Parts: sequence; C-alpha cells; structure tokens
Amino acid sequence: MKNYEIMYILMPDLDADATKTEIAALHKIISDNGGKITGVNEWGMRDLAYEIKKQTKGYYVVTEATCEPKAINEFDRIVRLDSKVIRFLITVAHK
Repeated sequence: MKNYEIMYILMPDLDADATKTEIAALHKIISDNGGKITGVNEWGMRDLAYEIKKQTKGYYVVTEATCEPKAINEFDRIVRLDSKVIRFLITVAHK
C-alpha cells in the first residue's frame, strides 16, 4: 500500500451539511476499496487564484490516505464525474 495526499476543492455554494456529506462520500470511496483515511485537513473557504468553472471561491480539503492504486483509480474516476468538486489533485506522499 502507498501513502497518498489528495487535495480537492468543493463548490462554494454547498451548505455546511452538504459539505460534510460530500467529504464523507469522497472518503467512503477510498475506504470501500480497501484503503484507510489517515488524516483530514479542512482549509475551509478560500479565494481561487483564477476562476474555475465560473467560481472564484472554493472549499479546500486535504486528505491523507493509505491504499492500493486501484482505490485511487476509482476515486479519480468518480471525482471526475462529480459536479460538486471543482478541482482535485492526487499525489504520492513519500514518508
């Protein structure tokens, strides 16, 4: 298993409950595929450096996970289709 760092930006118009639900749903993708979430850092609402999908703000979340590449591939596939996610980045964390 590898360590990954996943950063994603959620739509700014989600209310607090919808944001928590979306974060839980995204983390469930990893755990359902045999991975483990080892850390979550919610940065909160921030201004974007440039407009993305007609948005100037977004809710930033950084997640650390330990999982197999197949779990990351499934996360990538689902997040690309999710309209609540503005942008995401997956990196391998070397620890």
